[in-house]
Amino acid sequence: MKMSEPIRYLTFLGTGTSNGVPVLGCNCEVCRSTDPRDKRLRTSALLETENTRIIIDSGPDFRQQMLPQPFRKIDGLLITHIHYDHVGGIDDVRPYCQLGDIDVYANEDTCAGLRHNFPYCFTEHLYPGVPKLELHAIQPHSHFRIGDFEVVPINVMHGKLPIFAYRIGKLAYITDMKTIEESELSYLEGVETLVVNGLRWEREHHSHQLIREFGIRKGLKKLVISSKIRIFIGENQ
Repeated sequence: MKMSEPIRYLTFLGTGTSNGVPVLGCNCEVCRSTDPRDKRLRTSALLETENTRIIIDSGPDFRQQMLPQPFRKIDGLLITHIHYDHVGGIDDVRPYCQLGDIDVYANEDTCAGLRHNFPYCFTEHLYPGVPKLELHAIQPHSHFRIGDFEVVPINVMHGKLPIFAYRIGKLAYITDMKTIEESELSYLEGVETLVVNGLRWEREHHSHQLIREFGIRKGLKKLVISSKIRIFIGENQ
C-alpha cells in the first residue's frame, strides 16, 4: 500500500471539554480567566496536505471553528464516537457539499447513531440543501485511504463505550479515552506525533483519563520512550 504523504498542517480546531471552556455558570479560575488559551471550543482537528483535507469530528462549534479556515473541499470526515460534542455540527458541513459529497467514516454503532440522530441526511429522497454525506462503516485495524492519507482506526475505551482513535500516517489522534488494551498499542508503533486527551490533573473521572494516568500507563510510557514522539495533550480544564 502506498505510504501516506507527510501531514503539512495540523490545526487543533478545539481542545475543550464537552461543555467547552469556559463552562456556563462556572466561576473557577480557568473559566474566569482572560487568557485566550483558556477559551477552548469542542474537540476537533483539521489535517491537511496540499491535496487532501481531513476533519476529525464535527461538534457543535464546527461552523465557528471553520470560519477562519480557507474554504476548501473536505475529502473525509472521521468520527470518533456518537456523543453530541463530537457530531453536533454534522449539519454545518453542508456548505462544503457544494464542492462534492463528503465521505464520513465511523464504526458501526456510530453510523447507526448518525442515521438515528440526523435521519434527514440519510433518507432516499433528500430535500434541497441537506448535507450530502456518504456514510462508511469501518472496522478497527482496517487500512483505507483518503487522498494522500492512509488511515487506520484503533479501538480505545471511553468508559464502557468502545470508540475510535485514528492513526493517520505518522500521527495518531486519541480523544475521550479512559483506557486502551495492550493489544492496541502495536498499532501506535512508529508514530512520530501522538495527540491524546487528558481531562485534568486530579479528580477521577469515570470515562476520561487524567493527565497523570497517561503518564503511568506502562504500555504507553514504553511507547513514548521508545518512539521519541511528540505528545500533545488536550481536552483539559
